[in-house]
Amino acid sequence: MGQTFSEKALGRKAGKRVRAGDVITVAPDYYLSHDNSSAIIGEFRKLGLKKVVAPEKIVIVLDHIVPAADEKYAQNHKTIREFVAEQGIPNFFDIDAGVCHQVFSEASFALPGSVIMGSDSHTTTYGAFGAFSAGIGRTEMASLWATDEIWLRVPETLRIEFSGRLSPGVYAKDVILKIIGDNGADRANYEAVEFVGPAARDFSLASRMVLANMAAEMGAKNGYFEADDKTLEWLRARAKADYEIVMSDPDATYEAVLKYDISTIEPQIACPHAVDNVKPVTAVDGKPFHQALIGTCTNGRFEDLAIAAKILKGKKIHPRVRALILPASREVYLEALKKGLIEIFVEARCVIVNPGCGPCLGAHEGILAPGEVVVSTSNRNFKGRMGGRDSEIYLASPATVAASALEGKITDPRKYL
Repeated sequence: MGQTFSEKALGRKAGKRVRAGDVITVAPDYYLSHDNSSAIIGEFRKLGLKKVVAPEKIVIVLDHIVPAADEKYAQNHKTIREFVAEQGIPNFFDIDAGVCHQVFSEASFALPGSVIMGSDSHTTTYGAFGAFSAGIGRTEMASLWATDEIWLRVPETLRIEFSGRLSPGVYAKDVILKIIGDNGADRANYEAVEFVGPAARDFSLASRMVLANMAAEMGAKNGYFEADDKTLEWLRARAKADYEIVMSDPDATYEAVLKYDISTIEPQIACPHAVDNVKPVTAVDGKPFHQALIGTCTNGRFEDLAIAAKILKGKKIHPRVRALILPASREVYLEALKKGLIEIFVEARCVIVNPGCGPCLGAHEGILAPGEVVVSTSNRNFKGRMGGRDSEIYLASPATVAASALEGKITDPRKYL
């Protein structure tokens, strides 16, 4: 009987054939952390150890509260920098780099067939490159630093088959919101989600990252696309290590198969206060709001900014709206600058925020006051996520957010495209 991608990828690391449900021990290829590295360092120190086992596998990106918003965060960053120097960790990215998931991908740590653990729930993003990547806790990460091993339960796989072609004004964000809305935020709890089918191959790598990123919002352990020519083109100029493409067998066993004709999907929006509270944008058309956010690890790539810029060019943001543009990385920021997108945003009255997580986690930069409403391209809309607990977060595509920012109310973007 055939195996799924996850069974194969984890089996290669375990050195044996495995099936869904098996508990195995593996040594990941890389393990990622960010500002929470300070707390992980504390857990590591509790183990009474002096040195990490595999410093070359550790990737640390400062991105959540950058630059430091207060003395506490500044001290955390200082602790991390000192630990990096002490341990000889070569893969360290300071506050100028951007969001960890974008930076990790650009630096080509996300390779087909690799196994990656990260102390961030959206580590699932790297499945866009054909990797097995999963989020873990801080204590687990400290143990990884100490042992270079972690035990995992091999997940069952939920297969999602895409057919058709996206209609104008509909994007990957609309597709994943539709899936989550239809099936619930717990549909894929501790499962792998495999995105396949003719239309899956049509998605750009940036769009695949959106889908893999938000697989976490279905409860998934990991999300996955088969590596193809688009993946190889990305890696050709970036890959610094060898890799092996791993794919599911034609006769692999799945927990279930969901089929989506993406040509039938219209612009979607997740309404407060749950990611699976999803409706067509037309159902909430006209809802006024105060802040727009375009960016984050979900939709802060050049492709996303270009979509927003196309809508905003030559126009002005509604005077009631504060519009924040959050490039996912320095690389994205520079490309947007060179291609004229930043000029478009500034002339439209947007505020450009430094690459990082910023407003998404509600720690600084664009915090919402009680009663305020934001329309955002980020991945979570839990109560209090972006500031005041009495604020409201709507999640949508860059096109929907840009069109809405022009009108000062939630708007179907198709009229602008």
